[in-house]
Amino acid sequence: MSEITDKLNAAQLEAVTSTEGPVRVIAGAGAGKTRALTYRFAYLVTELGILPGNILCVTFTNKAAAEMRQRIHNLTGDNDTGHICTFHSFCVTVLQEDVNAVGYPKSFLVLDNSDINEMLREIYEERGLTLRDMTFANARDMIEILKLFERPDYYLDLIELTVDGLRQKYMDAVTPKDIIFYGYLYREKKCFGLDYNDLLKLTLYIFEKNADIRLKWQKRLEYIMIDEFQDIDSIQYELMEVLAGYHRNLFVIGDPDQVIYTWRGADVKYLLEFDKKFPGTKTVMMTKNYRSTPEILAAANSLIDKNVFRMKKDLTPTLPSGSPVICHEAQTGEAEAGFIVAEAQSLHDAGVPFRDMAVLYRSHFVTRCLEEALEKAKVPYAIYSGVRFFDRREVKDALSYLRMAAYRDDLAFTRIVNVPKRNIGERRMEFLREYAAEHGCSLYDALLKCADVELFRGTKARQFISLIETYSTGYAGRPVSEVLTAMLSDSGYERMLRTEGSQERLDNLAELKQSIYDYEITCGEECTLEHYLARAALFTNQDASEPGDRLKLMTVHAAKGLEFPYVFLCSMNEGVFPSKRTNTRPKMEEERRLAFVAMTRTEKRLYLTSSSGRNLDGSPRYPSRFVLDIAPGLLEYTSPPREGLIREAREYIEAAEARLSDGDTGGALPPGTRVRHSVFGEGTVTGVDGEKGAHIIKFDGIPTPRAIAFRAKLEKL
Repeated sequence: MSEITDKLNAAQLEAVTSTEGPVRVIAGAGAGKTRALTYRFAYLVTELGILPGNILCVTFTNKAAAEMRQRIHNLTGDNDTGHICTFHSFCVTVLQEDVNAVGYPKSFLVLDNSDINEMLREIYEERGLTLRDMTFANARDMIEILKLFERPDYYLDLIELTVDGLRQKYMDAVTPKDIIFYGYLYREKKCFGLDYNDLLKLTLYIFEKNADIRLKWQKRLEYIMIDEFQDIDSIQYELMEVLAGYHRNLFVIGDPDQVIYTWRGADVKYLLEFDKKFPGTKTVMMTKNYRSTPEILAAANSLIDKNVFRMKKDLTPTLPSGSPVICHEAQTGEAEAGFIVAEAQSLHDAGVPFRDMAVLYRSHFVTRCLEEALEKAKVPYAIYSGVRFFDRREVKDALSYLRMAAYRDDLAFTRIVNVPKRNIGERRMEFLREYAAEHGCSLYDALLKCADVELFRGTKARQFISLIETYSTGYAGRPVSEVLTAMLSDSGYERMLRTEGSQERLDNLAELKQSIYDYEITCGEECTLEHYLARAALFTNQDASEPGDRLKLMTVHAAKGLEFPYVFLCSMNEGVFPSKRTNTRPKMEEERRLAFVAMTRTEKRLYLTSSSGRNLDGSPRYPSRFVLDIAPGLLEYTSPPREGLIREAREYIEAAEARLSDGDTGGALPPGTRVRHSVFGEGTVTGVDGEKGAHIIKFDGIPTPRAIAFRAKLEKL
């Protein structure tokens, strides 16, 4: 036992050895959260004799899961690391075992955004829609909103209707909204595809409707651990409740001061009120910070203490004293960028690699001046906002070849049937689409049946069919990395890239092969082609890294979970950070938490920078309230702020604060309520805008409705 526990502090040891019943760990930034999780897993396996396959450990990125698996392997020496994965990956595992319960094949296809875009393109072409009706991005958002909120039982159509039945609903649809939604469901069912929302929804549906399957998984998962619990949303919470319903050994760990994803459904109440939902909960506080210097932590504690809705705690430093937090107020945005670049060069000259430095910001638009300064100074940098690795064209093409071997689905077929060129252009593709629609078959099957007709003479259709048939029947039992290497060679794809001189794309394919090989070693015999493809569709932006000695530029959201020796938190101005769109007190608290997350990414030295001058609308530019939230004695200014600047900023912030709404529609008047306004007179409430904190009122004497802030005095009639 000592081999595992002697490297833990008292709070970590308590978290690791508290194994039975519900356990909540409040773990501050840099407090060793991942260590507690991995050591707890190892403790369960090596000391208590729990089988790894009976433990579920949920993280929020595939990268974090992979790192955790490696740490646990190093601790236990066992290649079996149980279920260490994201919620979506775990649902893939459940569905691959039990999706037959809803009539889907176990070889279902997991769809990502590029697949969805291809489906949308087909819908738009078939039904005459254009991007003026709705952009693809807005269409994806609309589909997600419909699935999660407006039509939460949509999956019943997917399960209960036939492909022809869904197509009829699609063809009967009139509005762009319904055309897109039912066209998408129809295409999902046609290729037995499931998107991210479907994975959780169908899993919950199977558990709800099939008690035997539910009990099987509940009994199997003797211990459940959930990382980053402050980021959990309602569907994930529901899934967690179901899974923990038998053994009730539920361990959650998170930090309410790092809730920065409410806009995508995260709700801090699940962490704060966990003990109310699960009576008998044991709560452990982990506040010793092993990442940052006392100076950085003092500033971060001072900032976050201004939030009202939080669980009171202060991070306690364990590192020796270091540099003060530097605060720099520049005259212009260009001057601010110049300061950052000069400091980065100075650190580099002193022996600090550029890769140990990061510039963090609230939004990408602030980087223009910074990029210009970096280019001028010839400082190498990487912006973490480009095309993610698994969305790069050559990677998607390679995975589509693998999908053709496993599934022969229309999306993969459309992507690579003419890559490299096989003389199967749009005219022949249109023929295949019409044939497939008429005969109710896939595009690949249409090509199989039509390859010898006159239209396809002079093409390489037969060579393509031979390639797919060879690998469709021959991939079983072979390593995925070996299958991919052979397909890319036999298809002529890599030869095409070499002919084009596309070395960067060839390097990306080499990286893909390496990542598959690494995954095979980790997963062992479980890594079948279908298994790998399902998980490849779930990879996130954090699964790719930028090599080389480069200064890192990224948003604070992208930096969540990362740490850097030196951090520049730039553009700390009102209207930038906090964002000018922040119009409620809960949102302002989230912005402050976001600033707290940014500051606690830092290990050795933190810079807070801003610029004065004027905004585009001519208004004065003030320092961020988050800088002013920090006790002045905890900051070291490079030069004293302009006389009167802090006073003017505080006056501006005080006025802006008064305009914030509570963001709570609980006390709002329901639609239909008759009211009287002191100026506009009598009217009727027609709606409530919680985002803006306003009633929508149609006044009797005014032809159009008005948005009236909650704070306005209204007399209820």
